[in-house]
Amino acid sequence: MSLFNETIEHFLHYLEVVKNASSHTIRNYRIDLSALETFLLDQNPQFSDIAHIDRRAIRNFLAHLTAIQKNKKTINRRLSAIRSLFKYAYENKIITINPTEIIETPKLDKKLPHPISYEEIVRLFEMPNVNTLLGLRDRVIMELFYSSGLRVSELVGLNRHDVDLQSLLIKVRGKGKKERLIPITPNAATWITSYLSNPERYLAIDGHRAECDPSAIFLNKLGKRLTTRSVDRNFEFYLKKSGLAGHTTPHTIRHTIATHWLENGMDLKTIQTLLGHSSLETTTLYTKVSKKLKTDVYQKTHPRAKIQKIQRS
Repeated sequence: MSLFNETIEHFLHYLEVVKNASSHTIRNYRIDLSALETFLLDQNPQFSDIAHIDRRAIRNFLAHLTAIQKNKKTINRRLSAIRSLFKYAYENKIITINPTEIIETPKLDKKLPHPISYEEIVRLFEMPNVNTLLGLRDRVIMELFYSSGLRVSELVGLNRHDVDLQSLLIKVRGKGKKERLIPITPNAATWITSYLSNPERYLAIDGHRAECDPSAIFLNKLGKRLTTRSVDRNFEFYLKKSGLAGHTTPHTIRHTIATHWLENGMDLKTIQTLLGHSSLETTTLYTKVSKKLKTDVYQKTHPRAKIQKIQRS
């Protein structure tokens, strides 16, 4: 094992034990740092020693990612992992100079969310066969997405004790493991109750096994906690079935409910809190995608539209 690889392993262990990072985070860090290691060792064997890796070597790696057409989001994620690694190495005196200190982060192109209509939401929600346990589960997931605007990772991480069906509140763990309380609709609570109390959950029938993880709310066909990949795969099936396949994903429902909240008068600060956005600027993007909001602003501000409104009254 090279000194560079050894440092990576110590760093990942530090993230897991000291920083209590999730397995998902550690897996992504390992992928990103392994990509850097592979590239650098192909360039020069001396880079097996992390102390020999300089700013130019890292910039060459970033240029390589651009050349193979990695998107800016992926490049930024890899650069973030690299920065964290070298900061760790510097603070632990493995290196004497941190080569990442003045490397700039590529600016991301701001992409507007693509919400769908309420009618399309209804059509999508009708796709699962709720007479089966797995179909019922998928309908509950859709209802909860639209009720509370959860991220997929937040949904699959839900435990039974996180849900208060009497108070209509759920506790979710968002990015950086930050916890927040979110209200759910009575309708969503009814669906959750139906799923959790379904006797088939505890039986091995209809192509699924009995519950193996009593703490998890959403289970896969093996009776274990559902994964984000499974949610994405299941949604892909329902989206094709409903004719909504394309740009629509589970995250689209989060964009959709945020837009619908805004159109129905909810203020941006409340939406920011519900969605767990660290910046209000992220939430503000929803004001740019709503056709209804654009029309309302036009009617309220355009002089000609205001005159016509006065004449009609």
